[in-house]
Amino acid sequence: MEAVITVFAVLFVLLVVLGTYATVKAVTAAKRSVDRTIAQGRRTVEDHTLRAKSLTRPGPAGEIAQLRLTLRTSMRATQDALHAGPAEDASLKESLGLFERLSVHGRELDVVLKHLESEPDRATLTARLPELRTRTERITASADSLRWAARDRASRFAEDDLDALSSQIDIEAGALRHWTNATARTTAPWPEAPGTDEAAARGQTWPREPEAQAITPPAARPAYPWQKKPRPESTT
Repeated sequence: MEAVITVFAVLFVLLVVLGTYATVKAVTAAKRSVDRTIAQGRRTVEDHTLRAKSLTRPGPAGEIAQLRLTLRTSMRATQDALHAGPAEDASLKESLGLFERLSVHGRELDVVLKHLESEPDRATLTARLPELRTRTERITASADSLRWAARDRASRFAEDDLDALSSQIDIEAGALRHWTNATARTTAPWPEAPGTDEAAARGQTWPREPEAQAITPPAARPAYPWQKKPRPESTT
């Protein structure tokens, strides 16, 4: 009885542990989803704000906002393109590593541009714009290169898979059309009866009746000297 109670107690503890683990996993997943949604909402609001500033603020302040919007758009698009590929692709893993290094420079530039948005000194902004423009163009050009390379690679893989699939479909279609040969075989006439010699060779005929041999007269017996001569028949 005590052993049964112990088993039930252990099972109860296991169920509690599993339930707690499942609850924690569910809460963590939900929290991650909420955080992702909030971050995405913040990015969307910030992008709309930057777009509005680039259109409504003339001069260096508006160009600063446009540079920041261009940088963020390019980096985000490249990140999505690289993560959309297969995880087991070694080339994409290397590209992701390069993108992470490029993202460090991108985040640093984004912080600098964000601080300069509220810079009241117009002359300072004008003096720094060429360097900031060149830096933004270098980072976005590298990001664009990685993004288009990843897309071209995915497109090439899709074309190769489509070519292989088309070849398999052509082979299967040819195999399905063999019904013509099958119909010809089923409608062929019955074969003629085999000839005598052919049937005999196959062992499929009854043995022939032996041919009748001609009756020949018996051969004359040889005459020996010790035999009596036959008497001539008397004539009357």
